[in-house]
Amino acid sequence: MRSLLYLIAVILIIGWVFGFFIYSLGALIHVLLVLALISILVSIIRGR
Repeated sequence: MRSLLYLIAVILIIGWVFGFFIYSLGALIHVLLVLALISILVSIIRGR
């Protein structure tokens, strides 16, 4: 489960970077970044 959260976080961060520099989708990009950070925090909290 922990590796799955990391995978989701990495995919969301890559999507955010790609969207930020290429498409400039506005608020959707920031939502992706927030979701990635939340999934990383959840995995850190559950890991300890």
